[in-house]
Amino acid sequence: MYIKAALLFEPNRRFVVETVHLADPRAGEVRVKIAASGVCHSDWHVATGDTKQPMPVVTGHEGAGVVESVGEGVTRVRVGDHVTLSWTPDCGECFYCQRGQPNLCETYTTPLWKGVMLDGTPRLSRLDGSPIYHYCGLATFAEYAVVPETACIAIPKEVPLKAAALVGCAVATGVGAAIYTAKVAPGDTVVVYGAGGVGLNVIQGAALSGAGMIIAVDTAPAKAAIARGFGATHFVPAGSASLDAIRALTDGRGADHVFETVGLPAVQEASLEAVRPGGMLTLVGLSPMGSGTNLPGAVIVRQEKTIKGSYYGSVSPRRDFPKLIDLYGKGKLKLDELVSREFPLEQINEAYAEMLSGGTARGVIVFEA
Repeated sequence: MYIKAALLFEPNRRFVVETVHLADPRAGEVRVKIAASGVCHSDWHVATGDTKQPMPVVTGHEGAGVVESVGEGVTRVRVGDHVTLSWTPDCGECFYCQRGQPNLCETYTTPLWKGVMLDGTPRLSRLDGSPIYHYCGLATFAEYAVVPETACIAIPKEVPLKAAALVGCAVATGVGAAIYTAKVAPGDTVVVYGAGGVGLNVIQGAALSGAGMIIAVDTAPAKAAIARGFGATHFVPAGSASLDAIRALTDGRGADHVFETVGLPAVQEASLEAVRPGGMLTLVGLSPMGSGTNLPGAVIVRQEKTIKGSYYGSVSPRRDFPKLIDLYGKGKLKLDELVSREFPLEQINEAYAEMLSGGTARGVIVFEA
């Protein structure tokens, strides 16, 4: 079938929307009519070249839609099901899946980072037959996507798909980082560097965990009200005085838990200073490939500070996506409020310009019903 999709042909160029060919799903694959796709910074890392990816590529990894057709052997979903998509499908059988770490599944990691399906080939192509690669095995900046069956998590049909789309990345990553990776406990003090889509969900996760104080740090003053709406108790402008402000709020010690969601080495280094002795720094934001972060080993040892990486919030999508949707249904998790603005696919470059301006929670690309 022929569909519209947003392509990246090389780093540091604009997205180009054009008609491409999408093949039928093969064994173990599903074709989804995309309803909404979140505008996430991880895709922008591909656009800038900070994340290396075969090109041309259709990015988009935070999507939801309706199952349109299925390949041979598919049993998890049926035509007509509403699904939110996971960019870390899991096999359930590999070393990591058997140890309760399906977000690190080794069966899917290698082919998906190469931009292809499990058989080593993409389902997308240009009109001249040349291949187009899939980002994270999803490629949701398109009207339809062919994805692995295990990337599809069925959800109730009454859940708005533009809200459900955000569960697939920002919500799972942020809420999961607080609840599963860091295991924030009731009464803990928490600092979150960055109040974008992921940071706001770390704040939500910390609030759900019962944190006593949640301090949001961001360069955009407009984020203060937004962060408070998601559970932050305090807001500190990012800058040279932010560490002093954090220490003043935490009796001079620093926080039990600090989360860095920006993905910049300089911010990661500054974040460690906001951690109290015996506390934990959780790195959530993706840094540019090849970059390095200098952290003081002597301080880490003498003050017993723990540093953890959090990939996809340490979630198990099959287990946790339904839980997150249930929390939303009970009014305990904000999803609708994350959507700052909706854009048609043709305005994807404008959507990313707005994201980079720093004044929004989450933009969403929406498609015609």
